[in-house]
Amino acid sequence: MTARRLRVLIERLPAESATMTALRNAMTAEEYEEQAQKGEPEKGRWSQAEQLLAGISDALRDLQYITVIASGDGKGKKPKRPQPMRRPGVGGAKPREALTDAHADFLFKMINGDGAA
Repeated sequence: MTARRLRVLIERLPAESATMTALRNAMTAEEYEEQAQKGEPEKGRWSQAEQLLAGISDALRDLQYITVIASGDGKGKKPKRPQPMRRPGVGGAKPREALTDAHADFLFKMINGDGAA
């Protein structure tokens, strides 16, 4: 067996395998933090169960966000809407274009008709 073949086999082991657990446990705190900051879950392989858990996590964070917004008094800064968990095969979220006064005027005219202003 070649070293390349062994590396490929190890990389394809499930995350919960004894080998992958031992590799994670051998990491220093700095290496672990770097992996946490630079991790790219969208490049990994996810099972159907992991996809479902990510969906549940997204739904719970959305519900928490809605609860905070609904129970607020409308004063102060609103929290940002949570981003969905990154998934394999899906790129990062595209930044939203800020709503300008021109956009707001256009929407107002569309809703209320061109005669309003």
